[in-house]
Amino acid sequence: MLTILAAGSVFFPGLFLLSKQCLKSIPALRWSEGDAVIVSARLVSSVQAVMASSAGYIIASSCEDIIEDQHWLTSTYIMFAVPYFVYDIYAMFMCYWYKLRVKGHEEASAAPQHVGSAVRSYLRREFLMVLHHVVMVTVCFPVSVFWRQGKGDYFQGIMFMAELSTPSVCLGKILIQYKQQHTLLHKVNGALMLVTFFIFRVLLFPYLYYVYGRYASIPFHMVPLTVPWHCNVGAALLMAPQLYWFSLICRGALRLFTGTSP
Repeated sequence: MLTILAAGSVFFPGLFLLSKQCLKSIPALRWSEGDAVIVSARLVSSVQAVMASSAGYIIASSCEDIIEDQHWLTSTYIMFAVPYFVYDIYAMFMCYWYKLRVKGHEEASAAPQHVGSAVRSYLRREFLMVLHHVVMVTVCFPVSVFWRQGKGDYFQGIMFMAELSTPSVCLGKILIQYKQQHTLLHKVNGALMLVTFFIFRVLLFPYLYYVYGRYASIPFHMVPLTVPWHCNVGAALLMAPQLYWFSLICRGALRLFTGTSP
């Protein structure tokens, strides 16, 4: 267990530092520190998303009994990925610290001048995302590894696949950061982000309830009344921020494809 945690603790920050150094050192690129930090953080998030989604597909496709079947990759990847959420809180702060200093950014003059004020500003602006990461480490991790007692690996695998939307989200942020909203790539990526986020995050818990209903021969509308109350509470708390973020994506898509404000 500790070996896997240590591996994740080295892999994600190490990949970030390696990517940043390469972007700054390769003669054909020679990016600034801020540019390298922002792109490297998005790259690491995308790599983690691909790894999580791949693990989720392997786990889900291997479980014939959605409650009893187990796959060794479930707990292993959870242990490996936990350090990512701790690292990503720091990486998001570094992105916030540097993005206001990117040349030509309209908010450059408003960038905080001191680390303390920058941290407070960052926590106010990214409170929901930071809270999400903290909950993943302090609540979802112990629940997934210890409380489940090896049951429901199929559900865990499906939840891993929610990360399929992350690469398009990261690419969209990079394109917006460097003012590439006018490009075809941004429009195609925007449509892909809208579709993948809706399928793999918004429909995630309705699908899990549907699958359990079929497994237990329960009508879909009766599943919330049948499963333990804490399952409903957990699903609601995890789904609420997804709905909020999806509403932001929809507003952005409306502006992108119609040129109007929502």
